[in-house]
Amino acid sequence: MNIGKAAAQSGLPAKTIRYYEDIRLIAPRRDDNGYRDFSDADVHKLGFLSRARALGFTIEHCRALLGLWEDQSRASGDVKRIAAEHLAVIESKIADLCEMRDTLDHLMNTCQGDDRPDCPIINELAARD
Repeated sequence: MNIGKAAAQSGLPAKTIRYYEDIRLIAPRRDDNGYRDFSDADVHKLGFLSRARALGFTIEHCRALLGLWEDQSRASGDVKRIAAEHLAVIESKIADLCEMRDTLDHLMNTCQGDDRPDCPIINELAARD
């Protein structure tokens, strides 16, 4: 199938599919005229990549997970290790976001939000460490 149909079936934009080919995550067959010819297996890989990226896995993690998926002798521990690393990154980002939210909430609660120029939000942003 052509890239348009592969895009429709996988839910990925054609531009993303071309990028995945450029970085060698997928390698669709090429017709004599040079057009990509995606197999059902290629589309399945694209769906796999789409779901992995939706969970925030990096391209390199996707590459490793795709390799493990294709390796029927894989150890599930290898997959779990990658997922655990990614979960730790997510948890760290959540903690950072919570800290940012709490700081901004505190600053907003201390700001009068009136016509006066004094503003704790501006003062905090302008503070020197």
